[in-house]
Amino acid sequence: MSELQRFSLPNGLRVLLEPRPSAAVVAVSVHYDVGFRSEAEDRSGFAHLFEHLMFQGSENHAKMAHWTYVQGLGGSVNGSTHQDYTDYYQVLPSEGLEQVLSMEMDRMHALLITEENLCNQRAVVKEEIRLNILNRAYGGFPWIPLPALLYNTYPNTHNGYGAFEDLDSASVADAVDFYRAHYVPANAVLTVCGAFDPDRTAAYIEEVFGALPHRPKPAPAVLREELPGTTRHGRREDVHASLPALALGYQLPDPGTELDAYLAHMVLCEILTGGSSSRLHTRLVREKGAAVHVSAGCGLFNALDTRAPDTLALAVTHHPHTDPESVLAEIDGELAGLAERHALADLVPTAGARIAARSARRNADLLARTRAMGTYELLHNAPALVDELPGRILTIGAEAVTDAARALLTDQRAVLRLVTSQAVPRQAAEPTT
Repeated sequence: MSELQRFSLPNGLRVLLEPRPSAAVVAVSVHYDVGFRSEAEDRSGFAHLFEHLMFQGSENHAKMAHWTYVQGLGGSVNGSTHQDYTDYYQVLPSEGLEQVLSMEMDRMHALLITEENLCNQRAVVKEEIRLNILNRAYGGFPWIPLPALLYNTYPNTHNGYGAFEDLDSASVADAVDFYRAHYVPANAVLTVCGAFDPDRTAAYIEEVFGALPHRPKPAPAVLREELPGTTRHGRREDVHASLPALALGYQLPDPGTELDAYLAHMVLCEILTGGSSSRLHTRLVREKGAAVHVSAGCGLFNALDTRAPDTLALAVTHHPHTDPESVLAEIDGELAGLAERHALADLVPTAGARIAARSARRNADLLARTRAMGTYELLHNAPALVDELPGRILTIGAEAVTDAARALLTDQRAVLRLVTSQAVPRQAAEPTT
């Protein structure tokens, strides 16, 4: 394995280069330190909107030219929006690397933001909301409503799709202001991994991206807040859902300062819901017949995918005749048992090994590895986590997981019920959260 090269340009752009001579292709990602928790109160949905706008052309490249070029070489290209970052990524034959880097520079420097592009992509985003959230069973559950119940502040409570009224009221000038504030070299991480010459690529990056002027990065969003003093209960109606559900939300330890405690919660989630032999599946599905599906995970999207505060979400889809309070009692009973049982020592090694194996297998994929390195650099200043994480997880012992179980036996949580109801109009109102 080649050594990771990590450096910054004078304009603030952070660069990660990892040559892998055995790779047949090269992967490139650009992470921008702007996610939906970066949005102002009247600009919800802007981070996701820009994920679309960034493919609509720049000063030297026509609309969708980036997409067409990569796919024309047999590669793949896309982007994604998260709570604290937006990333743009591609994997392609190595001969296309310098052209892709030039394209990434051009849209970092001179994106075309026109009335036509804004209107078109606003319509695309609104249709995506209708398809994925408003007219789909369990659309956005629980990642949209659960943080709105658990937290207090706007960055932590609003969802990434945004409100229709905010999208509709956005002007070209608003979009330009957002772009100029967030899409600057000092707010980005460029990662290249795969089959390439590191010296030549470093020189090319310094030449192309180094020509961009330094602009200050925006002030970070204020995310820290106090935990709720008592359990917060909420209710969400879903006319499309066939079965009711229950979701629980807990605030996780800060991975920046308490990484092992965070990883212990990951192991606990695996013990609770990781497969048909997991504790809650056995208890609620197989033995009690109260539920049809259980899941739990650290992070609304993926583990270690945000800064603090991050959320552990546990969801149970249950039968209509099942009392949600009984489901909650069963979950707390299982947590209480894990917080006291000596048998936990037998469960932790197996659960940790499964997580470590999944992590290693996922990051064996070149593009997934590239994106993970960029994410860990941007959020945690630790790109080496991509290799260190499997081994670190294997060091988590039973005592740490016992502490994690005890930490979830708390009133400082959110409990959200999803109920099916034919009383809800099929054409739901435009989203406001």
